[in-house]
Order: sequence, then structure tokens, then C-alpha cells
Amino acid sequence: MPAVTALSRLLPKPPLWMKPPPWVAMYHSITDTADDPYRVTVSPVRFARQLHWLADRGLRGVSVRELLAATTEGRAKGLVGLTFDDGYADFLDSALPLLLRHGFTATVFVLPGRLGGENAWDSEGPRKSLLTEDGILRIARAGMEIASHGLTHVPLTEVDDAELAAQTRRSRELLEEMTGATVDGFCYPYGKVDPRAIHAVRRAGYRYGCAIDPGPHTGTYALPRVHIGEDDTAWRLTAKRLLHPLRRRHPADLVPARYGPAVVGAA
Repeated sequence: MPAVTALSRLLPKPPLWMKPPPWVAMYHSITDTADDPYRVTVSPVRFARQLHWLADRGLRGVSVRELLAATTEGRAKGLVGLTFDDGYADFLDSALPLLLRHGFTATVFVLPGRLGGENAWDSEGPRKSLLTEDGILRIARAGMEIASHGLTHVPLTEVDDAELAAQTRRSRELLEEMTGATVDGFCYPYGKVDPRAIHAVRRAGYRYGCAIDPGPHTGTYALPRVHIGEDDTAWRLTAKRLLHPLRRRHPADLVPARYGPAVVGAA
């Protein structure tokens, strides 16, 4: 037996927290980038190239629900989570056709309290139209996962208990009534998350939550994601992919032992 192999067997296995969470890409709006003060917009041309980059490397974009289920079952190799925050209406015409062309799916985090409205929370603009109920249903019928971004896009860490319940539980109820399907995922507006917000999301019955950066609460209910923007060309995507296992490590429940529903109303 080679000495290196023998030595490796004597070394302790790395703890669970050393394993990086699944790679999840965070998008927002897919449209013209001429006016983009918050860097939340990717042009359709750039988005198409980014999807080609994934496909050329044998990677497949999937919803977070599918990615977590595959991770639990040990079959997530080659899968990349694709998420779209805020529920912009441009997803229908700009993102959906490209995703379907590649056979990809994605999770779209929508705001049932702002159906057909605008992104009024972005004070510097530009104004962007949000999905209507009909648009959400069309996306769901196309095989995308519909999940909640709260009711109206407010930071959960700054609201009282009644508003927190409405933003989590009520938004889930409305989306389930609308789509006739179970809503598993929640995305924290602005990426702001704390133990109280996580507890509310679990109590509301969600099975996972998406945050942005890794931190002390990283886990199934605060999954970190990688921001993808207009400047992310092939080499930048490659760098983000390679650095992901290092940047995203954190001592928490990064790879869940099981992927199952939280109990609504549980303590």
C-alpha cells in the first residue's frame, strides 16, 4: 500500500462544516443595463452567454428545491442553483426562453403583495415592472419554482412581530392559493437575516431560505449565494466557481442530513 494512501486513511475525515454548500447563483432583472445603479441587471446577451458557459462545462441550472433534494440524495454533482430575486416582469420575455432552450430550471422569488407593481423600494430607480398573477402562473407552468420574497420587500430584521408573520406566513399562503402548489422557499429581502427572521421562516412552513453572503447563520435556512452581474464574463465565472468552496465554508448546517418540511407553528 503506498505510504500516502496509508497516511490518508489515518487522518480524520473533515468535519461536515468543511463541506461547501451548493453553488447558487443570484440574479435579479434580465433587461437593458443602461440605467443600473444597484447592479441588479444583466443584459439578455450576457445572460445567454452565462448560460452557455454553464452548459459548455456540463453544468445544469436548476431550482433551489431541486438542488437541495439532489444534495441530500448525493446526486448534486454538476448542478447549479439559479435564483431570480424581486419577481421582475422581464423574466418572462428575457430569461425564461433562454432557460427553456438549455433545459434549465430556476427559482423565482416573487412578491404577492406587489403583483403588477414596481420596485418602489429602489429609491434611485429605474422603475421596473413586477410580475402579475398571470405572469407567475405562466412561469410555474413552464417548470420554474415559485417561491416567496416576502409580501412587499421589507427587511425582516426591522419589522415588528405582526409584520414579520405577514411577510413570511401570509406571503406563502397567498402564493399557494395562487399556484395551487406547495411553496418551499423563502428569500430574505436585502439579504438581511437574523435568528428571529429564520425562526419566522421555519414557523411559516418553508423548507429553506436564501440569504446572500455567508455568515454566522449560514445553513439550510440562510443559504449563501453568488451575485451574478453584467460584468461576469467567462473568466470571472470561472474564478467565482473555483473560489466558492473556500469562500463559502462556515461551521453550520451547510449540507443538510435531510431535506424535509418545517412544521408550521413549530417552536
